[in-house]
Amino acid sequence: MGIRHDLQRTIYQVLQHNRDGSYATQHDRKHILFKFAEDLVSLGYALRDIKGLKEKHIVSVIKFWQSKNLSNATIKNRTAVLRHLCARINKPNIISSNNKIGIGKRTYIPIKNRALHAPDFSKITDPYIRISLELQRTFGLRREESLKIKPWQADKGDHLSLQASWCKGGRSRDIPIRTDEQRYWLDQAKNLIQHKEFSLIPPQKSYIQQRYLYDKQVTRAGLKNLHGLRHAYAQRRYKELTGREAPINGGLKSSNLNTEQKQIDYQARMILTEELGHGRVQITVNYLGR
Repeated sequence: MGIRHDLQRTIYQVLQHNRDGSYATQHDRKHILFKFAEDLVSLGYALRDIKGLKEKHIVSVIKFWQSKNLSNATIKNRTAVLRHLCARINKPNIISSNNKIGIGKRTYIPIKNRALHAPDFSKITDPYIRISLELQRTFGLRREESLKIKPWQADKGDHLSLQASWCKGGRSRDIPIRTDEQRYWLDQAKNLIQHKEFSLIPPQKSYIQQRYLYDKQVTRAGLKNLHGLRHAYAQRRYKELTGREAPINGGLKSSNLNTEQKQIDYQARMILTEELGHGRVQITVNYLGR
């Protein structure tokens, strides 16, 4: 077998003996580490056993990722997974601090508007995936939330109540049902499932299996960057709450707001922080600009 295969096999063995985290976390961790192995070998390193990992290997791959213009947030997430791996092979100290190895701070100031306002879902053939996508679009849900949601349980009449186990970081939240379109797609979700205790993952499938199908369907439909559905939701909601476009859409920047407008802007961002399931109002800058 080739070097990459041997290296990935030893990574797999480590992961099999350290199954901490949810199935989704384990799956994502494996994907990142296999990608690390692939990139390391492509750079000319002949490492066949992950237990021989050294800091020079990690630094080289991180520099490679930076050359591909990956965001600091993405590289930080991948490095966190590498730190997890290093701890499992009894080498917890071979990765220096992010600052020392040249990973910059996360930035929430958007370079471009990532909002996806008018996606074409007509090529999505699976009814469960189609409705999950529509709930992402109309309620600003994350992908995982749109799959795990139990529509009958979540529907509280005037608002959608998301259970902690469906949400990132275990942070439950409520989202108001304000439009006929939101009501329509929530009702469609309820009509689709056979029993009121079911989610938008068919009972014969696991979350990971449904996520695989989701990814396959959106790829075949030519869709990408679907996190932009949350950006679009945030921008629509900001305009509704403030009466003006978000700064990223050409609206007034915070530096140009008067005292009353700044208060309205802050209140809108606080509401959006809650509806999007974040812990800090600063993150709304990524969706709306500043």
